Amino acid sequence: MTETTPTIRTQTMPKSKQQKKRPNTKQPSSETKDSPDDNVNQVLGPIIAAINVSRELVPFDLARGILGAVADILTMVQLVIKNKSDFLDMANQCEAIRRVLDEVIKDDTADDPRQPLGHALSELNKTVSHISSEVASKKERGFWNLKRFFAVTIDRDQIAKWEKDIDRVLKLFNLEAIAGIRSDVKSMKMAFSELKGNVAGTNAPKYSPTEPPSRPSMFYGRDDLVAVLTNLVVNDEHIALIGPGGMGKSSLAKAILNEPLVMKKFTDRRFFVTYDGLDPSKITFEAFMTCFAAALGIELAGADPKRQISSFLRSASALVVLDNAETFEEADASSALNDIPPAIADIADIPGVILILTSRSRRNAPNVLWIMKDIPPLDSSSAREAFFRIYCPASHSNAEEEEITNLLKELDFHPLSINLLANAAQQNDWSPAMLLETWKDQHSAVLDHGKGKLQSLSVTMQLSLNSPTVQKLGEDVRRILAVIAFLPQGLNGKLASGLLPSLPQVGTICNVLCMQSLVYRQDNFIKMLSPIRHFVRDSLPKPHPTSLREIRDFYYRTVWWCSKARDEYADVIISDHLNIEHVVAYYLAHISDGTAEETYRACSQFLGCLELHLPRPTTLAPAIFNIVENSSTCMLKADCLWRLSWLYATLSQHTERMEPLKAAEALYLTAGKHDNAAYCVTTCADIYRCQGHFLQSQQVVEAFQRSDSWKYLGESMKASVWYSLDSTRIYTFTVSADELYLNSMEDHVWGLQSKIWHWRAKFYYGGDIVQAKSHLEDLVLQCAGTGRLAARMDALLGLAEIAFCDGRLPDAMDILHEITMSEGQSSSGVLWNTRLEGCCCEQAGEL
Repeated sequence: MTETTPTIRTQTMPKSKQQKKRPNTKQPSSETKDSPDDNVNQVLGPIIAAINVSRELVPFDLARGILGAVADILTMVQLVIKNKSDFLDMANQCEAIRRVLDEVIKDDTADDPRQPLGHALSELNKTVSHISSEVASKKERGFWNLKRFFAVTIDRDQIAKWEKDIDRVLKLFNLEAIAGIRSDVKSMKMAFSELKGNVAGTNAPKYSPTEPPSRPSMFYGRDDLVAVLTNLVVNDEHIALIGPGGMGKSSLAKAILNEPLVMKKFTDRRFFVTYDGLDPSKITFEAFMTCFAAALGIELAGADPKRQISSFLRSASALVVLDNAETFEEADASSALNDIPPAIADIADIPGVILILTSRSRRNAPNVLWIMKDIPPLDSSSAREAFFRIYCPASHSNAEEEEITNLLKELDFHPLSINLLANAAQQNDWSPAMLLETWKDQHSAVLDHGKGKLQSLSVTMQLSLNSPTVQKLGEDVRRILAVIAFLPQGLNGKLASGLLPSLPQVGTICNVLCMQSLVYRQDNFIKMLSPIRHFVRDSLPKPHPTSLREIRDFYYRTVWWCSKARDEYADVIISDHLNIEHVVAYYLAHISDGTAEETYRACSQFLGCLELHLPRPTTLAPAIFNIVENSSTCMLKADCLWRLSWLYATLSQHTERMEPLKAAEALYLTAGKHDNAAYCVTTCADIYRCQGHFLQSQQVVEAFQRSDSWKYLGESMKASVWYSLDSTRIYTFTVSADELYLNSMEDHVWGLQSKIWHWRAKFYYGGDIVQAKSHLEDLVLQCAGTGRLAARMDALLGLAEIAFCDGRLPDAMDILHEITMSEGQSSSGVLWNTRLEGCCCEQAGEL
C-alpha cells in the first residue's frame, strides 16, 4: 500500500559528516551468485578478517607489517583480480603465515623478537612485500575507468612462482624451530602442522557464516517507507528507527535487509544483532559484545572484543542492524554505560560499515550521525488488509466491515494491536458481531493471549515501564501516565505545572516518557497511542484523587474567569475544550455533596464559553438531563439546560433546542423563578415562528398568559411576552394593526422596538404609506445616541421596504447598503440585506 513519504530529520552531532566518506567500500561483484570467484570471495573475506585481527594483537611492528602486506595482497585479489580461483592456494598460504606468526611469537613480550626469529621474519617481510608490490603494479596497469577497476588477470606461472617464494621462507621458521630457537618443541610442531593442516589459531576469532533474517511475511503499508530508508542505507547513512513497542520497527529493519539494492551492495555481509530478552538492569559491555559477535558469526578469542569485531568489519562493507537497542541504551551497569556508546561510535566510523538501530528510546549513541525516523502507524487501508489477512470470518456485511475498520481506527492502526486482535478473533472463531461485543466489554484484555511481547500488549508495555530510566522516577510516572490516559486530548505541556502542582517533576517525567516512546508530543500536548491508553486505563491504577482534584480546580477556575468576559482565558477554553468537557462529565457522573454546586455551575459556564468562543456540539447533554432534581439542584440544572439551548441556537439546531428549553421552563416554575420561565416560553415561541408554525407559537404564549405564573411577572417581563406574542400575531392576522404592539409600547425596554414594529405592521396591513414613512424616520432619529442598534436596523429596514414598494428603488438600495455597512450587523443580517439589495437591482433592471 502507498504511504506518505516520511519526513526524515538528522540528529546534530559534533563529528563532521566528512568523516563518513568510504573510499574502501566494497562494490558488489558483477558475477552471478554461484560463480567460482564468488565462492573464492567467501573464502577470502574470513581470511582477511582473521589476518586483520591478528595484526592488531601481535606485539612486533615487523610482524604487523608482514600481516598488513598479506592482507593487502588478498584484498587486491578480492577487489581487482579476475582469475581469483588461481589464488586459492596462495590464500591458504597467507592464512598459514598468520597462524605461524601467532604461534611462534605468542610468548614474546620484548619490543623486538629474538635474533634468529627476527631473521626469519625479515625474510618473510621481504617476500610478501615484493609480492604485494608486484600485484599492485598489475592492478595499476588495469587502473581506473569512471571510478571502477578493470578486471586484471595475472599469469598462472607468476602465481606459482610467488607460491614457491612463500614456501621457501616458511621453511625458515621450521629450521629455526629445529635449532632450538623456541624451547617448546611441541608447540613448534603444532605450529608447523597448522601450516599444513589448516588448524585454527588460538588468538584469532573463529568464523561461522550467518544468514540474515528473511523479509516478514506479514508486512503491509510500508513500501514507500522501505524505499526511502533503503535509499539512505545504500548512500551510507546510519539510521535510527524509533517508536513504541509493537510499531513494527524490527520488521521494517528485516525488510530493508532483504531489499535488492541492499543485497547487491552488502551481499552476505548483512547482520541482524538482537538484544531482545536481555535485562537492561544487568547487561554488561561483555554481554553486548558477545551478542554482537555471535550475530556476525565470530567466536571471540581473548581480550579486547571491540578490536576483534572491528577488524572483522573492516575486511569488507557490512550492514549491521542493532535491534531492541533500548536494552543497552537503558543499561544500568557502569561498564555498559561507559563503554557501549563509544564502541558503537567507533564501529559506525569504520569505512563501509552502516548501522540501522531500532529502539523505543531516543537515547541513541552519541557521536554518530544518525538519521532518526519516527515510525508511523499503518494507514487505514493497510491496517484493514493486515487484519483480514489473519481474520477470515465465514461472512461479514459491509456494515460489519465498516465497524471493524472503526475499531482498527480506535487502535490508532497500531500494527501489533491489529495483529493480536485479528489472531484473537480467528483463534476464538468469533463472528464480527462477537468480536465487536468482546472488545466493548474487555478492551485491552482482548490483546493478551500469549506470554511473549509479540503475543501480549501488556508484556510489551511492561518492558517499557520496567526500563531503569522509568523506574528511577518512582510512582509519579504511573500517576502522570494515568492522567494522560484519562484526558482525551492528553496533558497540555504548557499548563502541566498548573494542572498538577503536587507533581513538581511533571516536565522531567514527560520528557522521559517521550524518550521511551510511551507518549508523544503534538500541538503542545503530551499524548499516547490508543492501545497504550487502553492498557494504562485497564492495567494501571486510576488517576490519583489529588491529581483529579487539581485538574478539576484548574479547569473550573478557567471557565469561571472566562465567563466573566476575561478573554485571556478563552485561549485555554479553545485549546483544552475536550479535556474540560471530559472533566465536567466525569464529575457530573461522580457527584458528591462537596462538589455538586461547583460542578453544575462549571457545566453551565463552560457551555456559555463554548457558545461564545468555540461553538460545537457537546457530549454533556445526557449527563445534564440525568442530573437528579431536588430543591438544591433544581435551579442549577435549569441553568445548564438554558445554556445548552443557547449552544444549540448558535449551531442552528433549533429542533434540538426545544427539549432543553421546555425542561428548563418546568424547573424554573418549580423553583418559583417565573421570569426565567417566561424567557423559556418566549424563546420557544420564537423558534416556532421561525419554523413557520405561527398558530403554535401564538398558543404557547397565550397559554402562559393564562397560567398562574403571569401574575408573578414584572411589568417589563410582561411587555417582553406581549412583544413576542405580537411578533407572531402580525403573521396570523388575528387582530388589527392598531392593536399590535400596544401592550409593550410604553415599556422603557421594549417601547422603542414596539413602536417601530407597530408602524411597520400598519404599513404591512395596508395603512397610509406616507404616515408610516414619517413615523419610522422619526424613530430612526430617536435611536441615535441610545446604542439601540437593533432597533435602528429594524426602522431602516422598514423604510427600505416602503421605498421599494413606493417605486423608489435607488433610495431602497441606499438604505439597504447603509444597513449592511453598519457596525454590529450579524452575518445572517448581512446576507439577508444583500439579497434584498439584489432584488432591488433585479427590479431596477426590469424597469
